[in-house]
This record gives sequence, C-alpha cells and structure tokens, in this order.
Amino acid sequence: MEWRRLIDLLKGHEVYLQTHNFPDPDALSAAYGMQVFLHANGVESTICYAGKIEKNSTKRMIEDFGIQAIHINDIPDMVEDDYIVTIDAQKYNSNITDFVGDEVACIDHHPTMIPCAYEYSDIRICGACCSIVTDYFIQSDTSMDATTATALLYGLKMDTDSFNRGVTDFDIEMYGYLHKIADNQKIIAMYHNNMEIEDLHAYGEAIRNIQIYDNIGFAKISFDCPDALVAMISDFILGLDVVEFSVVYAARDGGYKFSVRNETEQYHAGSITAKALDGLGGGGGHFTMAGGVIIASKMSTLGEDPEFEIRNRFMNALKEQKGLENR
Repeated sequence: MEWRRLIDLLKGHEVYLQTHNFPDPDALSAAYGMQVFLHANGVESTICYAGKIEKNSTKRMIEDFGIQAIHINDIPDMVEDDYIVTIDAQKYNSNITDFVGDEVACIDHHPTMIPCAYEYSDIRICGACCSIVTDYFIQSDTSMDATTATALLYGLKMDTDSFNRGVTDFDIEMYGYLHKIADNQKIIAMYHNNMEIEDLHAYGEAIRNIQIYDNIGFAKISFDCPDALVAMISDFILGLDVVEFSVVYAARDGGYKFSVRNETEQYHAGSITAKALDGLGGGGGHFTMAGGVIIASKMSTLGEDPEFEIRNRFMNALKEQKGLENR
C-alpha cells in the first residue's frame, strides 16, 4: 500500500468512491472511512452506488454515522474525466455498475475474478474492506475520530460475522487499533439489533425448503430479499451440525442471487461458485464465502427443474474440486 501515490493520483480531480450496487455495512463504512482519510489529506470525494440500500438496519447505520451516500441517479453531472475509486468491489464484477467516470483505483478485499489495469490498486485478501481502510490511517499517521473508528469497526464486525468468518491476523490487528478509539457500546447495540421482523419470512421459507446432500445444504427463497439477508441465512444454514457447505439463493430480477458459505478445508467457496454459475451470470469470492447471480436471460438454460440443475451444477463443481485435492 502506497498511500501517498493514491493521494497524488486523486488530487485535482472530481473523485467518487463507488461501492457495489447493494452496499452493506462493510462497503459503506469503508467508503466513509476512505472519504475521511482523503479529506484529511486534501482530497474531497463523494460516496456513490447503484442499486439500493436494502436493509433498514443499514439505513439506520448511515444515519447514525452521518454517511452521505448518493445514488447514481442523483449525480447527473458525472463525466468521463471524473475519477472513480471502487470500494469493496472491482470493475467488471457482476455486482457493480459501470459508471461513466474513469475507474482509476480499487480498494477491495475480494479475490480478482476479471483483471483490470487500475492506475492504483490495493487488493488484499482479508475479512473486511474496513480493515484495509483502517491501515491507511495507521500508515499515514492520519488521526481518526471516534465516529470514523466506530463505523469502521462496525463494518469489520459485520463482514466477519463478529470475527467468526474469513478473519485474518491483519483484521485482528486493525481491530486492536479501532477498539481503542471506537464507541464499543454503540457497536454492541447496533450489532444485536440488525435483524428486522420481515427477515423472519425469508428464514422461514429457507427452513421449509432446505435440502441436504451429504454435508451440502441448499435452500431456495422464492421472493426477493436483501443481499445481506441472503448471506445471513447462508451463515445460519452453515450452522447446522450436518452442513459444512451452504448454498442459499433468492429470486432477483427474474433470476437468482446466491450466497455460499464453506467451513471445510477441501473446498473453496469462490472457485466452486464461479464454476457452478459459469455461463449463467457469474460468481466468485473467498475461500469461506462467495456470492453470485443467475441472470434472467439465462434461466431458460436451467430446464424444467431449475432447482435440480442448480444443485447438480454445485455438486459437480464440488466433486471436481474434491477430486483435484485428492490427486
């Protein structure tokens, strides 16, 4: 990470910090933290996104921290010469819209699925993008206020499922720094009040529809629900004592949105999801967690029994990877 090079690149330009289309607490908190860091170093920026902020708890988080995140429809004057820094997302991924501005930089914690020649990139595989942003304050000796620390720690806590998922030594180190500054009582209150009553309907349908093959759990939700909720349900399914790999998918725009979780040493959630959804929309992610989509125009290729075909694709991808591991 060369923070001075990022500052030099962005200075003198209109700068936008773009999250993925349905920003979650990690994406929004990381973008907010980066906005604060850039401001402290002489660069002004605007947080933006496409899609929507789905969960009421995330909207409350935005209000509590005073985060100004603007939908692209409310930015009619963006031009090709404007600079974009993608936060918690990478250009060409299925979960981020290609804006008219120039994606000159990327700060993300996910594996790269489609390479892009940024002028500046900081892509580190870790539990949360908030950890990477925190490191910018540390390495540059930029002071951090309590609100920024609280937002970053909340995003870190949410994306690692309270340090139970995908966490690395780097995340723990960043937690130690943030913990001394943040309002930890506020984080506890926010973390334990992020489920909404409407979420229970999705949990109920997933429970009714769950199917388990060996140690693989599948669950379909027939209606649209927030990305964060699909991920929470996938974590919930993974919590069953007979499940070590969970695939949860919900209806979305005529297709499906997927959240995949893994707790075994022999499978890689990201590569399996990419393989299973290849040609249908796309997917990918970390060793322990991944996401993906099947787009509406590809639904017909699933045949008369889409659920069977989806299970078959994932089971084949799992078997193929297990076979490679055993060689």
